[in-house]
Amino acid sequence: MGERPASNRATDFDVLIVGAGISGIGMAAHMREKIPDHSFAIVEQRENLGGTWDLFRYPGVRSDSDMHTLGFEFEPWKHEKSIADAPAILEYLDQIVDERDIRRHIRFGHKVISADWRGADARWQVTLETSDGERKLLTANWLYLGSGYYDYDEPYDPGFDFGDFTGQVIHPQFWPEDLDYAGKKVIVIGSGATAVTIVPSVARRAAKVTMLQRTPTWMFSRPAKDGFANFLRKILPEKTAYRITRWKNIKLQDIGFKRARTSPQKVGEFLHKKIRKIMGEDFDLEPFTPPYNPWDQRLCLVPDDDLFEAIKGGKADVVTGRIKAFEKGGVRLEDGSFLPADIVVTATGLKLAVAGKITLTVEGEPVDLAQRFYYKGCMFSNLPNLAVVFGYLNASWTLRADINSDYVCRVLAEMKASGSDVAVPVLPDSLDLEEDDIFDFSSGYIQRAKHIMPKNAVNYPWRLNQEYVIDRKRMRADPVDDGILSLRRRGANARETHERLEAAE
Repeated sequence: MGERPASNRATDFDVLIVGAGISGIGMAAHMREKIPDHSFAIVEQRENLGGTWDLFRYPGVRSDSDMHTLGFEFEPWKHEKSIADAPAILEYLDQIVDERDIRRHIRFGHKVISADWRGADARWQVTLETSDGERKLLTANWLYLGSGYYDYDEPYDPGFDFGDFTGQVIHPQFWPEDLDYAGKKVIVIGSGATAVTIVPSVARRAAKVTMLQRTPTWMFSRPAKDGFANFLRKILPEKTAYRITRWKNIKLQDIGFKRARTSPQKVGEFLHKKIRKIMGEDFDLEPFTPPYNPWDQRLCLVPDDDLFEAIKGGKADVVTGRIKAFEKGGVRLEDGSFLPADIVVTATGLKLAVAGKITLTVEGEPVDLAQRFYYKGCMFSNLPNLAVVFGYLNASWTLRADINSDYVCRVLAEMKASGSDVAVPVLPDSLDLEEDDIFDFSSGYIQRAKHIMPKNAVNYPWRLNQEYVIDRKRMRADPVDDGILSLRRRGANARETHERLEAAE
């Protein structure tokens, strides 16, 4: 199914989906099933689908959520391993776009630069740049941003001065395909999900891998295969087994997170007990004892104890300390110790981005999302016909992608039934909302980006919740016409909408 020549392709759509990763593909699949009479296109700046799962190429790259919840509600995960590597996830996404006839709607090599809302037409005028530098204009009634949460072009730079270090310096976001680390000494700086994935994978061929952390992270060991899921698949239809396993994992995740908030010491002891089971009762747990409670930051998943097996086998170790300088042949720490290295991997985190770094305007006036409140974790105050996906921090990303896609399909169906062109969550200036911390997480990448994040109110619906079970019920059961989301036609009513928008600014 090759692409048609660009000159013959449609330029106007009911919905323009930005990004062909999990969020964008999920929206397209929901539209195919629930509102097949609506037209859509997916624009993707890269040359392949998959988003995160195509971009990251570092050794061992895998999910840090189980695939029964990182998978979509409408497509069972059929692999034996529920903690999946990137190729298996890409295979899953490829199957979805092919079986649902979505691939021909994807335009690769199309990067969205800006989008301007025109009320008189009830359309977004979207400017794109193709991979060969050509500028294009597409229009759409709705803009659905599935562009992820981090900057694809630029990772977080902690400002290291590599001084006299003569070895290779690698960032996981731009891992070279031909990197040869066999028999070499490797230092991985960081203790998050990326570092915890890279260390045991590289340790299989490297001489030695050291995970150099400034602060320990809570680790959670679990099997890569879900025995319960695989048993159910043998005795029940695929979809039934998937639905049961998915709900089981959602509930366990929810219980675990809430227990960490109410009984952090007990949860910490439980996590340590699992480490001691593999490493022995006399194992020093200091490198795995953070100065914060479990789930103050996201837990790091260790499937099949792979990190601990690498440490046990002498192929890897974990060092806690601060870097004093990069010297010839390695890294000097502030305590004076020296760690030899041929390769340094800076797994120091991502740089968050909002709305895919797209310049958003309404009638030419700039939109600052940091001044808008979330509406149902999906839309923004006084911003028409635009939806976004920002997944859960305490659960799988796809859980939010699914409920947001389903909700927007409901809104679009209601708009069509009522002859409406515009849907806008109206927040009057007179309504003084009490603000809440958008993310009650201490992770560095979260804290660094709070100034660019949209606002969060204490009370629903003006917030981005972190409780999937409650969100799912509300998004499906609450009426679209809730007295806040204003549905209206363009033209005379559009002018009225714009006046209300201006009044609410």
